[in-house]
Amino acid sequence: MIIRKLKDIRATDRNVKSEGWESARMLLAGDGMGFSFHVTTLYAGSELKMHYKNHLEAVLVLKGTGTIEDLATGEVHRLKAGMLYALNENDRHIVRPETEMLTACVFNPPVTGNEVHDESGAYPAEEQLRQAVPAE
Repeated sequence: MIIRKLKDIRATDRNVKSEGWESARMLLAGDGMGFSFHVTTLYAGSELKMHYKNHLEAVLVLKGTGTIEDLATGEVHRLKAGMLYALNENDRHIVRPETEMLTACVFNPPVTGNEVHDESGAYPAEEQLRQAVPAE
């Protein structure tokens, strides 16, 4: 059984910050669950262009408002507390938080911990991460 407190995770290297967001990685690949679980804050006024080519993601909005734009179709959807969006086709998208948004996110395959978005808005594939880590 794994028991963790958000407050404790925020004080470790499992709390990853980047431009426009901060993510407490509560569960990671090394935890052996088959997915990773994150509590992510998206900052008001940011524009987050993402394309998880190597991962599927589901996001539940817990607090705040904003929009998500599907870059394949141009559709824009309102986001508010209680709404979920799932990027089930590795969808290219832009999230635009109007207020600070608190979200709960699940990634499959799980992330390893310190990933940040590359220039295309993706996290690297698992095999790319293995190649980047020197052998011991």
